[in-house]
Amino acid sequence: MPLTPLDIHNKEFGRKLRGYDEDEVNEFLDQIIKDYEAMIRENKEIQNHAQSLQDKLNHFANLEETLSKTIIVAQEAADEVRGNAKKEAQLILKEAEKNADRIVNDALSKSRKIAMEVDELKKQASIYRARFRTLIEAQLELLTQDGWEALERAEVREPY
Repeated sequence: MPLTPLDIHNKEFGRKLRGYDEDEVNEFLDQIIKDYEAMIRENKEIQNHAQSLQDKLNHFANLEETLSKTIIVAQEAADEVRGNAKKEAQLILKEAEKNADRIVNDALSKSRKIAMEVDELKKQASIYRARFRTLIEAQLELLTQDGWEALERAEVREPY
């Protein structure tokens, strides 16, 4: 166990005949006590300062560890978000392709239907034209018959 200033102060030395000057020894011991107390205070201050620095170091080490974990979690979250966005984009793209295919197929179907209707209308127009031509030809034939001339020559009788 290290000496304390009190141990130095209470130390008694035996007396001998040709010993040291007691006042000088006591003054020297008093000086040693003062210096020793100052060194103890300084040592405590250094220890307190070292402990404070160690506490700060521990705090910053914990902070660094927390930040590292936070960065890792943020990177994982970003990777997950990126992956989800990619999957969602693929789903949207597939849905858009399906819709595009459906729209194209609907358009082709409507185009075919319209083409068939146009063909049907052409056929009906051709049939109508042929019937109309037949009707007109029949009417022309009626007009060119001799019966009309007989009617034109007939005299009109007056009613009584």
